[in-house]
Amino acid sequence: MTALVEVRGYRQAFGGRTVIDRLEFDVARGETFGLLGSNGSGKTTTLRALLGLIEPSEGRLTIAGSRYRPGGVRVGYLPEERGLYKREPVIDVMVYFGRLKGLSREAAARWSHEWLERMDLAEKAKLALGKLSGGQQQKVQLGVTIMDDPELLILDEPTKGFDPVNQRILMDIVAKQQAKGTTLILVSHDMGQVERLADRILLLKDGRARAYGRVADVRAEFGGKSLNDVFLDVYGAPAVGEFGEVA
Repeated sequence: MTALVEVRGYRQAFGGRTVIDRLEFDVARGETFGLLGSNGSGKTTTLRALLGLIEPSEGRLTIAGSRYRPGGVRVGYLPEERGLYKREPVIDVMVYFGRLKGLSREAAARWSHEWLERMDLAEKAKLALGKLSGGQQQKVQLGVTIMDDPELLILDEPTKGFDPVNQRILMDIVAKQQAKGTTLILVSHDMGQVERLADRILLLKDGRARAYGRVADVRAEFGGKSLNDVFLDVYGAPAVGEFGEVA
């Protein structure tokens, strides 16, 4: 399959400290790719460099063959740290971002109202976003993320703050995006979720690839273990003391 995302020889340094070291991987068009690792492993840094938010120290990171620039490939990015305007009405926030994505005001408003109806939030449309619960705000931001039908959808801990019901809603949305042929990059600490959804994975530790390839191949490389146990093998299971506490 043709690669949509390519990362070659990527190194990232901050203040003389290398945090990503000669990283190389690709993401094929239409696949779901799991980008995994503990906090501080380099996942978010890599995504920010891919999206042009930081300049790589070395290497080349491309989407559809070129450095990412707004107005090119449609990219939807749901960051782990949410960032919508909490003092503004929900519908105004959604329409504003729809306009930024190139939709007309009418199209953005129509899509937003339909989304809020679908998420059982229609009655919240004129409330300030900050008055919604964390899970409800997450639904709004997810709607903003997929509003323009992105070709590449990047989800960074998408189920954070979601209860099981809302997790199921999210997974249904992901499944529909997959069925459309959307390319997905999924960042998650839920290894079971990744194992169900991802075609291939990259497991980072200290800015280096420690496992990379098809889920079945990575599991086979580690003796048929689940991705959760592969993660523990790479990072080392914590020592447990006499009374069960982590030493």
